Amino acid sequence: MKVTISDVAKRAGVSTATVSHTINNTRYVSSETREKVQEAIRALGYTPDASARSFRTGKKRTVGFIVPDISNKFFATLVESVEEYLAAHDYHLVVANTKESMDREETNIRLMSAGLVDGLLLASTMDDFHRLDEIIPNGFPVVLVDRVFEEKKYAAVSVSNFQPIYRSVCRLAGKGDRRVGFIGGPERLSTTQERLSAYMQAVADCGLADDRSLVQYGDFGEGSTLRCLDALLQQQCDGLIVANGLMATEIIMYLQKKNIQMGKDIDLVSFVDYSSNFYELYSNSMDCIIQPVEELGTAAGEQILKRIETPESPVLEQMLSSSYRPHTHPQSWNHSDR
Repeated sequence: MKVTISDVAKRAGVSTATVSHTINNTRYVSSETREKVQEAIRALGYTPDASARSFRTGKKRTVGFIVPDISNKFFATLVESVEEYLAAHDYHLVVANTKESMDREETNIRLMSAGLVDGLLLASTMDDFHRLDEIIPNGFPVVLVDRVFEEKKYAAVSVSNFQPIYRSVCRLAGKGDRRVGFIGGPERLSTTQERLSAYMQAVADCGLADDRSLVQYGDFGEGSTLRCLDALLQQQCDGLIVANGLMATEIIMYLQKKNIQMGKDIDLVSFVDYSSNFYELYSNSMDCIIQPVEELGTAAGEQILKRIETPESPVLEQMLSSSYRPHTHPQSWNHSDR
């Protein structure tokens, strides 16, 4: 016979309401009483009925996370960090992968916001805020992650890379590089736009060649990154900013294959989106811009729970900062370095 909440209450010597408040943290329960209830739960093997709790509270204690590419270890690491934070607060995570498709994103937003989850984390691939805004129900808890829009209707958590990119371009110019190329992701993305603006500002301030052929955009598709690289190598670049960790990995492997030495034949600035021995292997021959991925995931989890549990709280845009590590300082590094 299934153990009920009444069985737990009887064993603990308290009311069923007290057991419910202990489980759901909906009212103050003394530590002594809480311990009695928890002991009864353990002894009887009681499992709370999640569906009943959802019916009573209107909450499913589930958050959705729509990401553009789960195969990209940046987003895989981000998902893991978010899930760890939510689990610690008794919430579950449901993940949907859009593969950078705006139509797939729209479908998943409609599905999740129709009652599947309590709130939504969104790394959007949309090129139009109004298209996004039209499909999100009014008042539904949403936090934008890593990608933002000029309109500030929704809470957001992102990373600023302006200063690290600006510093890296100036450093290359100081070394004598005159033709510094830039490889970014799709031009429509806010991350690409911010990184490009930092590059362009530094190019102008440092008196480098202002040649738009030195700017290339990839789409994360097969062969896209290497087409960008080949185009820049033909432009005789002596420095290269790769503003995406996934692209940087492909480029490092390609340069090694072609026996093009980083730090000698070409100077490379690589985004580091996640902890990896691969990056550490080459960190002494390239400059690194290190993204605080785990911190971003924790901040995203914190923000979405705030939107769910206190929806009247102010809409905030939280900005984290990446760190810049020139290769002239060969030392061990990790994502917690600041």
